[in-house]
Amino acid sequence: MTSESQRLRERGAQHWEAAVTHPMVREIGDGTLPHETFRFYFEQNVEYLHDYARAVALTIAGVTEHAAQAVLTRFLAQIVEVEIPANLDFLETLGGQRVRPAPLLPTAYAYTRHVLDAARADTAVALAALLPCQWSYGEIGRRLLADGPPADPIYARWIGLFAGDGYGELVGASTDLLDNTCARTDPGRIEAAFDRSTRYEIAFWEMAYTRGAAEPR
Repeated sequence: MTSESQRLRERGAQHWEAAVTHPMVREIGDGTLPHETFRFYFEQNVEYLHDYARAVALTIAGVTEHAAQAVLTRFLAQIVEVEIPANLDFLETLGGQRVRPAPLLPTAYAYTRHVLDAARADTAVALAALLPCQWSYGEIGRRLLADGPPADPIYARWIGLFAGDGYGELVGASTDLLDNTCARTDPGRIEAAFDRSTRYEIAFWEMAYTRGAAEPR
């Protein structure tokens, strides 16, 4: 029997594949992405992750079951204790410590508003909005590692953040949580939240890849 999380991914397979095989992802994998582009990505991603962490925290506030709290607390710790510090370290490596945060460009800002709004809904809708980011990065990490890590240590280290068994296990726990909480929620709302986040994943990669060239100012 197909789980709800798998059904969501399969019904949006075209957008999902576009997110995990974006040209920027492929150039990270083969080590040819300009470092300046990667730095631009981190400048936006650090600020995005702060709001993403807030959305996870809001989701935690809405659950009462201990098992759900435990999974979401691990989810939050991954962002706050691992990914944000790693992003800041990458920024420093690629060009020095920032004096002030970069303003979020429209695509990144819209994505943060989406996950924050969804986090104020019920748990299933919140998870459907949060999962495409976590889940797609796990898939990207595994795919790129399977192709062989690039020689550039910066890109190899970034891939390693998402390619390990621990990250994959967390993705599995998060998708299981969605599967276990979706029964009382309108499937259309879950689908809309998941599909929008998947499209935002594509748009975020494109924004970073072009260094914001097409973003309204």
